[in-house]
Amino acid sequence: MPLERITVDPGRMGGLPCIRDTRVTAIAVVGQLAAGRSIDDVLGDYPYLEREDMLAALEFAAAAVSKRER
Repeated sequence: MPLERITVDPGRMGGLPCIRDTRVTAIAVVGQLAAGRSIDDVLGDYPYLEREDMLAALEFAAAAVSKRER
């Protein structure tokens, strides 16, 4: 399940959702993709991340927006 790649730890990055216990926040990834950068561009900046991490960040953002709309 892609959302298993998103972790929340109150002691890391102020409790913001991060990708696989790294210090890369889901919103940082989503923001870069929303700004027009490609998945490959973002992966070039964070070589320790995987394509599935990018998709998990997008899925996480979509779920968060969906939850707020209800």
